[in-house]
Amino acid sequence: MITIYVIWGSTYLAIRFAVQTMPPFLMAGARFLIAGSVLYLIRRSLGDPKPLLKEWRSAAVIGILLLVGGNGGVVWAQQWVASGVAALMVATAPLWMILIDILHPGSRRPHRWAIFGVGFGFIGTIILIDPLQSMSAREPVELIGAGVLVLSSLLWSIGSLYSRRAKLPSSPLLGTGMEMMAGGLGLLFLGILTGEMGRLSLLSISMASWFGWLYLVVFGSWIGFSAYTWLLRSAPTPLVSTYAYVNPIVAVLLGYFLAGELLTIRILISALMVIGSVALISITQQGFFSFKKGRKENGKHDS
Repeated sequence: MITIYVIWGSTYLAIRFAVQTMPPFLMAGARFLIAGSVLYLIRRSLGDPKPLLKEWRSAAVIGILLLVGGNGGVVWAQQWVASGVAALMVATAPLWMILIDILHPGSRRPHRWAIFGVGFGFIGTIILIDPLQSMSAREPVELIGAGVLVLSSLLWSIGSLYSRRAKLPSSPLLGTGMEMMAGGLGLLFLGILTGEMGRLSLLSISMASWFGWLYLVVFGSWIGFSAYTWLLRSAPTPLVSTYAYVNPIVAVLLGYFLAGELLTIRILISALMVIGSVALISITQQGFFSFKKGRKENGKHDS
């Protein structure tokens, strides 16, 4: 959880630097295809069995939903939307994940305090975005970019929940490599369809963009995405979804110190709300409230 809290929060700034001189879909496609291929080859060389066709099918669906629909929308929008604002818009993912999880047949309903925590954190992100006034004249919130980011969050949430029940290899890292390969190919294809090949010039790519892209490959893909896919198999949905509330805090702070983005009292207040929601959801998932309730009921029974 610490890995996806901190590292993924920093990837928004890396994306902003990368897309300054790189076409967004081709940049993201190359990132995931290279990272996924290397991870896949390493796991196969270490003895992981060859994936079945149905496992490849599941990995392709997840890769398209998470990386083409989810991450692809983020990198496209960050051509015009600040890294901190992008992270804030993606913070709608926990709300989508819990709502979808509730509607899914046979799913376990989250604790009411977990739902309250998600709502409280979502209100904090609305205050942080301040849609009625916008961040400032320097960093306006582009409505089209914001809409794409919300749609990306929805697709990411659907892919995350689908991956919990999908038929995937027993090795989480092998499955992660397959998902990144499928998503990378999808992003490259999308980049070609949208005419990004005509905009690509290796000689015009800045050093900041290269460093941003390399950071995304190593930290965002190999470390961050691998940790996320493992958590989807091992941790409760509300707890995993809290990354989207911590990431904006990291992104806003890094954007302020490294990219000159805004940091105001309103942002700090809403940040406290976001962190509070994470703490509430985490405590709920660890059984604190159910433990207290059970102890009280046992006391009544003994008396």
